[in-house]
Amino acid sequence: MEELQAHIQLKKTDAVEDAIIVGDPARVDQVAKFLTEFRELKYNREFRSLRGTYKNKEVLVLSTGVGAPSAAIAIEELHNIGVKRIIRVGSAGALQLGIGLGNPIIGEGAVRDDGLTKMYVPEQYPAVPSSTLLAKAKEIAPEAIYGIIRSHDGFYMDNNEQTQEYWSNFGLIGEDMESGALFTVGRLRGIETLSILNNDVAYKEDLLAVLNDLVSGADKVIEGEKRTIEIALEVLNK
Repeated sequence: MEELQAHIQLKKTDAVEDAIIVGDPARVDQVAKFLTEFRELKYNREFRSLRGTYKNKEVLVLSTGVGAPSAAIAIEELHNIGVKRIIRVGSAGALQLGIGLGNPIIGEGAVRDDGLTKMYVPEQYPAVPSSTLLAKAKEIAPEAIYGIIRSHDGFYMDNNEQTQEYWSNFGLIGEDMESGALFTVGRLRGIETLSILNNDVAYKEDLLAVLNDLVSGADKVIEGEKRTIEIALEVLNK
């Protein structure tokens, strides 16, 4: 009997070469709206999966929860079942003025300001996506904001505003909690990766107020989520 992966509870016969990972299990439903002939696979803890078809291309969709540790578990186990390309579709906070809510942010590299990736490689090791997938994204979504992002572990740190300003001064465009792990672990395991993020927090705006607006369904953020999903699927299909 084929062995299930411990956390995502999938086996090699469940896998295809292309996967989209999301943080929120509910976002799996949003990706499914773009797919045909999809079927639910497993739902174990934060790891919810389904498999479907986009323009004749089979895609696996998996949620990973919040943060680098659970994302790395998912990436390792996807690698174990034969996945070759992983695109993260998630949320980001902008680090530059003028990046509007709902604007796609696509990382050309990530500052590894997390603890997990330091367990894998030294701090000097770069976190970069697949140049092939990145080039496809630039063709498909020239309107997106491209640049360096920051991946971190702390959402409500006392010095959050100062830390954001520090990295903003170096030209970083946004921040999330998982892309650094995706780029690093993916590179180590020979997986092509990319991170396509929907800006849901404008730079220097009140974090709690904007998150409350997100929960109530801000139109720009909702449309941005749809666009990031579409970009990811088109990149994998190209």
